[in-house]
Amino acid sequence: MPAKETSPNSFVVTIEKSLVEVDGSHSKLFPDKQKATSPRQFTWVLLLKAYRALTFLSWLSMGFRAVFVSVKKRIALSEMSEDEEEEPKIKGKLYRLLRAFLAISMVALVIEVVAHFRKWNLNLIHPWEVQGLVQWSYMAWLSFRVDYVAPFVMMLSKFCIVLFMIQSVDRLVQCVGCFWIKCKKLKPVIEGSEACEVDEDCSNFPMVLVQIPMCNEREVYKQSISAACQLDWPKNRFLVQVLDDSDDEDLQHLTRNEVLSWMQKGVNIIYRHRFIRTGYKAGNLKSAMACDYVKDCEFVAIFDADFQPNPDFLKQTVPYFKGNPELGLVQARWSFVNKDENLLTRLQNINLCFHFEVEQQVNGMFLNFFGFNGTAGVWRIKALEESGGWLERTTVEDMDIAVRAHLNGWKFIFLNDVRVLCELPESYEAYKKQQHRWHSGPMQLFRLCLPAILTSKVSMWKKANLIFLFFLLRKLILPFYSFTLFCIILPLTMFIPEAELPLWVVCYVPVFMSFLNILPTPKSFPFLIPYLLFENTMSVTKFNAMVSGLFQLGSAYEWVVTKKTGRASESDLLALTERESMNTNQEKIQRRLSESGLEMLTKLKEQEVPSSKKRNRLYRKELALAFLLLIAAARSLLSAHGLHFYFLLFQGLSFLVVGLDLIGEQMS
Repeated sequence: MPAKETSPNSFVVTIEKSLVEVDGSHSKLFPDKQKATSPRQFTWVLLLKAYRALTFLSWLSMGFRAVFVSVKKRIALSEMSEDEEEEPKIKGKLYRLLRAFLAISMVALVIEVVAHFRKWNLNLIHPWEVQGLVQWSYMAWLSFRVDYVAPFVMMLSKFCIVLFMIQSVDRLVQCVGCFWIKCKKLKPVIEGSEACEVDEDCSNFPMVLVQIPMCNEREVYKQSISAACQLDWPKNRFLVQVLDDSDDEDLQHLTRNEVLSWMQKGVNIIYRHRFIRTGYKAGNLKSAMACDYVKDCEFVAIFDADFQPNPDFLKQTVPYFKGNPELGLVQARWSFVNKDENLLTRLQNINLCFHFEVEQQVNGMFLNFFGFNGTAGVWRIKALEESGGWLERTTVEDMDIAVRAHLNGWKFIFLNDVRVLCELPESYEAYKKQQHRWHSGPMQLFRLCLPAILTSKVSMWKKANLIFLFFLLRKLILPFYSFTLFCIILPLTMFIPEAELPLWVVCYVPVFMSFLNILPTPKSFPFLIPYLLFENTMSVTKFNAMVSGLFQLGSAYEWVVTKKTGRASESDLLALTERESMNTNQEKIQRRLSESGLEMLTKLKEQEVPSSKKRNRLYRKELALAFLLLIAAARSLLSAHGLHFYFLLFQGLSFLVVGLDLIGEQMS
C-alpha cells in the first residue's frame, strides 16, 4: 500500500486503485454515507418506537388492572371482617371531616381546571366581562380567598412551622448529645465491684423477681419462659412469675405445663392466672406484687412475652444498683429478630433504634430520667413501692410509674450495650393499634400528672423538662404539626397559592431530620425517602390517638395485645435443642397429665392446623387522605409547582399503599 507525502497536513493513500485525500485537521471518511439513511431503516425506527409505546401502554393497563383487582379484593375482605367484628360502626369525626374536605377539594379541582383552560384571571377580567354563573362564582371565591381564607391559612401554617422548627432543634440537640457520648465514650459506671462474684452460699447475690406478664401469647410463651428460666443467676436467688391473663383454656393448660416442666428441673417458677382481667397489664403486675413472697425480693425484672433475655442479663444490670441507693431503674435496649422481615419492620427498626440510641441514651446520661419502656428493665422494688406501685388509670402504666418515680427523686440508667431480643409487629393492623396506645396514653397521663408535677418538690428545671419537653413537645406537638402541616395545610395551599409553603419546609428540613433519624442504622439509608413518607402517613394515627387521649374519648382506653409471630433467634433455637431433643407436645401431655391426655392431645392436633388467615383491611382515613393528596398533586401540576407536586404525589401514593393494607406484605 504505497503512500506519498503531499503536504504537512495531508497525505494520499492508494486503496485498490482509488485515491482518498485525508486532511490531518479535519479527517472525515465517507461523509456522504454517514448522513444518508435509507427508507427501510427509518421504517424500522418508527416500528421500534411504536412497539415500545404499545409495550408501555400494555404494562400500564396491566398495572391499573392489578391495582383495581387488589382494591376490589381489599373492599370485599374489609366488609367481611367488619361484619364479623362486634365493634360499633361509628365513623369518627376525623374521618367525616376528611371526607368533607375531600369532596370540597374534588369540586375545587374541577373548577380550577376549567378556569385554567379558559384563562380566567382576577387581574385580567373586569366585572362587566364576567359571563355565566360558574365564572361569577369563581371570581367571587378568588376575592373571598384573598381577603379571608388566605390570611387564616397563612397564620396557621406559620404557627405549625414554628412548632416544626422547635421540635427539629430539640431533635438536633439530642443528636449532638449522642455524638458527644460517642466521642467521649461516656457510659454508666458500676460503683464498687464490676460484677457479682460467686461464693459458697451466694449471699452476695440479691434476690430478684422475674415477671413475665402475658395474655393469649400462644406463639411466644415457650421461648419467653425458657429464656427467663435460663438466666445465669443462682437458682435460689431468683424467682420467675408467669403472669397469665389468657382467656383461652387450652393455652392456660399449655402454659401451666411449660411451667411444671421447668419446675421439675429445679427452677423457682410460679404460674399465676387471673380470672378477671381488670387493669390489663398494670392490674396483672399490681396483683403479682401483692404476693407475700415478693417481700423477700429486692429487685424485679420485667419481660414481655416476646422478649428473650440473654443468660447474663441480670449480671449485666443488677450490679449497677450496688453502692447507688438513689438508682431506681436500669433499662436495657431492645433488639429485633425480624427487623428485615418486610418494609414495615424495616421502618419500625429505624424509629426504635433512634429512640434507644439517641433519646433514651441522652436522657439517661444527662438527665437520669427517661420513660420506662415497660419491659427489659430491672426495678428496685423499694422505688416501685414508694412511688405508689402500678396504677390502672392509663394504658401506659410504664410511663406512669417512671414519672412518679422521677418526681420522688429516683434516678434511671440506660444501658445501650445490653440488648434483649424481641419482635416487631409485622402487620399494619397490629402496628397501628400499638401506636394508638403509645400515643393516647401519654396524653391521659399528662392530664392526670400535671397537678402532681406542679406541686412536687423537684427543681424547676425538672418540672420544665417534664411538662414542655417530655409531654408537650414530644408527645403532643410532634403528632399535631406532622398531621396538620403535611396532611392538611400543604394540600390546602395548592388551592390557596397565597399561603404556599416554602421548599425548605416541604423538602429540605424534613429530609435532614429523616437523615438524623437514620444515623443510628446506617444500613437503612436506602429507605430514607420511604421512611419520611411513612412517618407522615402514621401522623394520622398518632394525631387521632393524641386527641382521643387528651380529651378522654372512648378509643383512648382500648388495650389490644400486639400480635406476635413467635420468631425465635438462632441462639434461642440452639438453647431449645440442647434443652429438649425431639420431644413432641403429645408426649409431654401423656407423661404429665395422664388422666386428661387423650383430650388434650385431640385439642393440640386441632390447633396444629392454623385456622386464622391474614385479613387485609381498608383504612378509610388513610384512603381519604390519599385521594386528597393526589387531587392536590393534580392541582399543583396545573401551577407547575415542581417539588410540591412530587411530594404530594408520592405522599398520596404512600397513603394509598397503607390504606389498602399493603405495607405489611411479606418480602421475598
